[in-house]
Amino acid sequence: MQILSFDTCLDKTYITLRKDGDVIDSRIINSDSENYHSAYLITTIAKVLNDNDLKPQSLDIIATDVGPGSFTGIRACTVVARTMAQQLNIKTLGISSLEILSQIDKDAVVVLDARKESGYLWDNEIKAAIPLVDIYNIVKGRKIITDDSLIDKLKGFSDNVISYKDGNYDLGVYLSDIAEREADKAANWNDLKPLYIQPPPVSIKKGN
Repeated sequence: MQILSFDTCLDKTYITLRKDGDVIDSRIINSDSENYHSAYLITTIAKVLNDNDLKPQSLDIIATDVGPGSFTGIRACTVVARTMAQQLNIKTLGISSLEILSQIDKDAVVVLDARKESGYLWDNEIKAAIPLVDIYNIVKGRKIITDDSLIDKLKGFSDNVISYKDGNYDLGVYLSDIAEREADKAANWNDLKPLYIQPPPVSIKKGN
């Protein structure tokens, strides 16, 4: 089985190719001063396949991060995955960025900034976006994986708090590992949806 997985929802672009259970290629792309990292997604996918002498038609599954995370990054992931899978007639698998980050330390809880004094919480499952005051009670004294914007706030409740951005974690490999384990959950391309846990910040008033 050959699985292409990619992630542009978090801090970088991660692209991983797995064949018959083994990771055969993994690339990480940082943003630069002129381009956001997701701008390199399609060209890097093409290069990864070409460098490994694989045609897109040989893929069995496309796995991608579906969020939460950067709005632009989530859209890039899901649109590219859906388009490729539709054209190639193969299945897709969407995986939460919270589950991916939980692979850094499986004993830890994951908390990402959801803004408006709330956070996205993973504690063996997605707990949605909940107020930080409630999260503080849940994570007190536990291992916590978070992002840079929350690390100082969470350090007041635990001595073991890390930002995933501080380590050289290959999140693409973690994504690929999950995809391998959950390959039986892969579905048709039109079932792949972005994971927007919170409603959009703009609402339209109904007429009288």
